[in-house]
Amino acid sequence: MGSTSSVWNFTKKFVTFGLIYVTVTDRYVSVVPVRGDSMSPTLNPKSSSLMRNFFDDRVVVEKFCLDKYNFSPGDVVVFNSPLNHREMHIKRIRALPGEWYGSKDNYDVVKIPEGRCWVEGDNAMSSMDSRFFGPIPLGLIKGRVTHIVWPPHRIGAINKTSSK
Repeated sequence: MGSTSSVWNFTKKFVTFGLIYVTVTDRYVSVVPVRGDSMSPTLNPKSSSLMRNFFDDRVVVEKFCLDKYNFSPGDVVVFNSPLNHREMHIKRIRALPGEWYGSKDNYDVVKIPEGRCWVEGDNAMSSMDSRFFGPIPLGLIKGRVTHIVWPPHRIGAINKTSSK
């Protein structure tokens, strides 16, 4: 009888912890890995390492900003790709709805439509961003990157301005 009771207690604790974890990561904050070098040098500054996945940055993504789409230019955000909703991208917001934005790469100036924002990677040479697929819907944004939490020597807050 004692073993059945301990298994039941373990199961209750495991399920409770699982529900709390899923709720917190879905609604408030999560930690995600950064892949690629489109945000270098802000994220993954040394991406040519042999143990790349181990040394890739891990970042904190806060989701409180999603309540009223409370973003500002310079914020680094995580969003679903407008071309493939299974892919996640991390880029910097350059312009918000109603603003005019001109890229350094060409002479076009675009007015950002309501409900959308312009995003670009800090490393323009290897970034698939709004220069490729245009302004993204705000509804695709999953949260704002606030801090690097891995690797230990890079722990710290994310700057609002790119380090170009």
